[in-house]
Formats: sequence, C-alpha cells, structure tokens
Amino acid sequence: MINKVNTNCINSKPMLNAYPDSIGGNLSQMLIFLKDTNLSEVFDSFYVLPSVFHSDLDRGFSVIDYGLNEIYATSKDLKELHNLDISLKLDFVLNHISVLSPQFQDLIKKGKQSKYRDFFINWNHFWKGHGTMNEAGYIEPHSEHLEKMFFRKSGLPILMVRMPDGSQVPYWNTFYQKITYEAITGAQLMNELGLQYGTATEIARQVNDYLKENDSLTSITLKELEHHKDRVVDYMESKCNYLGQMDLNIESPLVWEYYEDVIKKLALYGSKIVRLDAFAYAPKKIGSKNFLNDPQTWELLEKIKKLADKEDIELLPEIHATYEEKIHELLANKGYLTYDFFLPGLIIDVIEHKNSKHLVNWANELREKGIRTINMLGCHDGIPLLDLKGLLTNNEIEKLINIVVGRGGHVKNLHGQKNMYYQVNATYYSALGEDDKKMLLARALQLFMPGKPQVWYLDLFAGKNDHEAVKRAGNGGHKEINRTNLSISDVREQLELPVVQTQIKMLNMRSQCLAFDEAADFKVETQGAKIKITWKLAQSEAILNANLDTLDFTFFVINGDGEVITIDSKNC
Repeated sequence: MINKVNTNCINSKPMLNAYPDSIGGNLSQMLIFLKDTNLSEVFDSFYVLPSVFHSDLDRGFSVIDYGLNEIYATSKDLKELHNLDISLKLDFVLNHISVLSPQFQDLIKKGKQSKYRDFFINWNHFWKGHGTMNEAGYIEPHSEHLEKMFFRKSGLPILMVRMPDGSQVPYWNTFYQKITYEAITGAQLMNELGLQYGTATEIARQVNDYLKENDSLTSITLKELEHHKDRVVDYMESKCNYLGQMDLNIESPLVWEYYEDVIKKLALYGSKIVRLDAFAYAPKKIGSKNFLNDPQTWELLEKIKKLADKEDIELLPEIHATYEEKIHELLANKGYLTYDFFLPGLIIDVIEHKNSKHLVNWANELREKGIRTINMLGCHDGIPLLDLKGLLTNNEIEKLINIVVGRGGHVKNLHGQKNMYYQVNATYYSALGEDDKKMLLARALQLFMPGKPQVWYLDLFAGKNDHEAVKRAGNGGHKEINRTNLSISDVREQLELPVVQTQIKMLNMRSQCLAFDEAADFKVETQGAKIKITWKLAQSEAILNANLDTLDFTFFVINGDGEVITIDSKNC
C-alpha cells in the first residue's frame, strides 16, 4: 500500500492505458520498461485495467474481490509507481461482482441463512406483483415493464441458482453467465444415488456424452433409464459450477459497506481517478428503465461521490450514449469528468474525409461548456461509433464503419439490429490503414484537443489487428483484436520505428508544456484543408499546424523558460 495522492486538480498530462500484463507479462516488467525508456517522465498517470485484481472473466471486469492478483502486481510495484510520481486510474465495477466472490459463494452455501441473501437481486422478489410466474420458476414481467428495459443479451437477465434446499432461485444477471457440469463417473452415481454398477455406468456415459454437446441438462433423455432422470439431474445440478457477473442490490446496507471498502482500498493503492464501470445498470426500479434511469442513477452517483470525496478521488463515470442524448453534458454539469468517446471516430472522419468541421465544432463546444474529459484514440473495448449520432449523420457513421471494417475490423451489433452499433473492434493503427502519416496526425490532433490524453499501449507501438487472437478466443472474442500482449523484446523492436519515436516525442512535449491547461487561451482556426490549434498560457505556447490534404503537420511548443521544440512530420 502507498500513501494516498492528493487530487485537488486532475492535470492534463498524458496517461498510459494497459492491462497489467500487456508489456512483459506483469506490472514489474512494465515498470522496468517505463524506467529504461524514460517514459515515466512522459506519463504522469497509468490506467491499469482490472485484471490487476482477483477476477475470473472478461479480462478483469468480473471482479471476485479487489485484492491484487499476485501473478500481475504486488504492493511493491504500486510503491514503485508512486516513487516515479505516476498515479493510478483504477476501475470500480458498481453493477456486479463475480459469482466466485465471497458474498455469492456464501449465498450458495447457506441460502436463506446467508447474511448476503439480500446482497444480490432475487428476481422474483423484485418483480412480485408485477408479472406472471412461469413453469420455469421465474416471473415474466408485464409487457409495459419489459418494453422499457434494455438487455445486453437475449432473454431475461437472470441466472437460476440452486440453493442448499434444492430450490432454484432466479437472480438478476445483466452480463455474462455460464453453468458448467463436471464429468460424472458410475462410481459416483453408485455411491450417491444407490444405483447398480451397470445402470450407473450407462447413465454416466449418456450424461457425459450429452454435456459434450449441450450447456444445460434441460433436454436430456436417458432412453430406457428415463425413470432415473429426475434424481440424476437433481444430483448433477447440486454439483454444477457457476461463472458470471451477478448484479448487486444497491438497496442493501451491506452493498454500501462493500462500496465504501472498495473506494478505500483503491485510494490506498494510489488511485487518483476511479472509473465507474457499468454504473448506469445498477439502479433498478419497477416502472423505470434498467439503464440510466432518472433520478436513481444520479442519486447513486452522488452517494458514491461522497465516499470518493473522503479519499480525495475523482470519479469518471463510464457510459456509452449518443451525442444527441447529451448525457456527457449532463455528467459535466454535475461536476464529473467524462470520457470523450466522440473523439476516436471524429479523428478518423477528419483524416479520411479531409474535413475538420465536426472536430472543430466539438473542440469549441468542450471549451465553451467547460466539459472536462479524458480522451483517447484506441482502448481495450474498441472504437465507439454509435456515440457519434447527432454529431455525424447516420450515413457518415456508416461510411466510417465500412472504412474500419474494410481494413479488417469487426463490428458488434446489439442483438443484430441495424444502426445499433456499439463499437468497431480494431487497433487504431489498422483502422487508419496502417499508415504512419495518418497515425501521427491522429496522435497530434488528440494531443491538441481539450482533455487529458489517454494512450492505449498498442496504439503507441503501432499495433496491427490481431486476427489470430480473435480466432483463439472463439465466440465473443472480437475484442482480442486490439489486446495483444507484447514482450519486452517486441517493444524494443517497435521503439526503433519512426512512427513510435515521434509519438513519444509528441507525448513528452505535451507533458512538459505548461500551455496545455484548462486556464489557457485556446483557439482553432481553419482555412480549407488547413487547421491550426493554439494553446497559450503566460509565456508558454503550443501550436499545431496541419494540412489534411497532405497529412503533414508541425507540432511547435515554447516552454516558460523560452525553450523552443518543434516536430515537422515531413522529417519523421
């Protein structure tokens, strides 16, 4: 553990973003890399993704508990980051925790006797009186409620959980779930059910063969041994294993004790910013939406903010919503940092269509409305394009999607619906056609936009789409296209590339120049395909001159001591 960092002001210096094992396999190797390459002087903060905690799924976002995963990180590593003056941005998943969490495991073992019986949301208790109980044992809410709900997967968001008394209880489960059964032996069925050896062995064979092709025992038949089915299925259900992310009941005092403990732990790790993941799904109320409902969502945020304020932590609520919904503006007006999910698509639009109108309008709006953002090009999730609705037309968005997909990207649709694109999965370098000039101009534009620049490690090293990783991951593995782990030797090789060296030099200039400040004068000027962005504060100044036709630019800074540093992309 380290001393807490004072967070009275979030500066605009660059932030590194990676998994703890993205470079070298663990945080210790990442630290060696940061020090050996002097990048510790470039990045003042590090967003470490949540596989740094004890977790089981979704590469960290299914948290078992917020202890450090010793495979990836130690307290010594965090102290070393602190000694390098690098603060942390860490995740807090508000809506759910893993079924392997101590709380859910206690519930499974003790049932009604568990102190955590109300820690999770019993679906039938929640919907009692507002739906119809079906034969499967769970309530189907009335249509007037269902039509307001937003589902992340097909079917109702429930997981049927077996209690110690043999009953099956549905619990609210918005995200991932999976039930697995271990192979059974004839000896086990003999001992547990008192079956004869031959019968037990044949049933074990049929059950094991069935489970090779099926995820549940719902439709199994045992042929001439069907009269044993109920006992066998009941026994198998009693031994099943759950994986998944179970929604938390924010009406439970124990959940709020848990929230407070997590915030304190993240502060002790040295977290200056806490990203609130899936917060908009957490508040649930009969008659309201189950996503971003009003006023419950804002009441939840205010309660979390009070806990964070005690620890000098700034919150970053993470949410994907279209520009036209103005959720980003609402969050900003309530005093929160926001993610600039519009910038990645806007920069691709600028570079591919050589028209800066949309980007300029957005830059000016950020400044005029005082919207504080963390911006990015790529990230662990993908390139958000749904968010651009209202800034770009549907036709313009479709063109961007076609460009990125045409360069090897993957599109994920929500429930297969047209115009419900959540993200396009690709590395940013590949999305730009693996063109060094485009990548450098994209980085320069990001660094001159208002906000704190967050830098995905794979973008920094001009990472290409990893289609083999997608194949290895199988169904649902589309995000692995942009999550390639790099060895130290991989990184050292990439560091020799001009596209990497120039990005690092620009990031260092952004980090050292005092002109990039919320209090600075900011101006964007355009003339045809030319764009000029200027930041000026006292004696410090930064100027970007870019030509969208040629993709050439100059990056020019004057530091307060009069030092002048210039990058001309023609020489890169």
